[in-house]
Amino acid sequence: MNTFQLTCFLTVAETLNFARAAEQLHITQPAVTQQIQSLEKELGVKLFKRTTRTVKITPEGNSFIDDARHIVVLTNRAKRRFENPFDREITLLSLGCYSYTQLFLLKPVLEKLSSLYQNLHPRLIVSSSHHLHRLLEDNDLDAIIGFREPELQKKGLPYQELRRMPLVCICAPTSPLAGQSSIRLEALENERVVLIDPARSQSVIAHAQSQLMGGRSPSEFYFCESIEAVMVLTSAGYGISILPEFFLPPNLPMVSIPIEDIAPVSFGIFYKSAADNAALQSLLSLMREEI
Repeated sequence: MNTFQLTCFLTVAETLNFARAAEQLHITQPAVTQQIQSLEKELGVKLFKRTTRTVKITPEGNSFIDDARHIVVLTNRAKRRFENPFDREITLLSLGCYSYTQLFLLKPVLEKLSSLYQNLHPRLIVSSSHHLHRLLEDNDLDAIIGFREPELQKKGLPYQELRRMPLVCICAPTSPLAGQSSIRLEALENERVVLIDPARSQSVIAHAQSQLMGGRSPSEFYFCESIEAVMVLTSAGYGISILPEFFLPPNLPMVSIPIEDIAPVSFGIFYKSAADNAALQSLLSLMREEI
């Protein structure tokens, strides 16, 4: 496996067109096909389902995209590190988040870190919990910002809680629920529900969502791949959802209603070790101040 194969794979996955991928990579179409076939042979799976008219990525190909991107990014970063032998003193800080909404919380902290470390190179990754957990365990991430995860707790990883965060019911201003000052889960039984795909959701949100799903038909659910997509569909009146109150943007027309029978959840940072990482120590301190 090499980065050229992975680059061919990622380009075909993006374009779903071998000819267009070859054009973007400035190589011939047979060369792209050869690289993909070689990669499939090495992995032992089919990455694309190809007909005379269409190219579709297989489930195995979809599951490989994050790994392929990660390998290419790491390889390119390693190469750049040695491009200028007189400019190697950089401070790397790799941070993972489960959604772009969580990522935006880092802006004020990163501003302060840039004044403390003049050559700080933050690497920000938004991905699924499974992928982020593996990166942290393999020392490819310094920390994960998000809700307390039982899976990481079981591994004994250090965790710094930043705040307890209530989960709220969100709905459009036109919803009959919009005037409620608080609500119980049983009052949501007849509402259509907008959910994050459980495979892409953190466990605390997935657990709260599961309490809304019992006994309903599939037509009552809208599954989304991100918190941001959930908020857009909810504000457009497709249904209600349950999300952490802290993440709700002020510019979307939504109403948030406290839920009486769901306890607040813990939001914070998981990391492996901060002993020899001054930038991570500073991040932990600044996150306490900001959040």
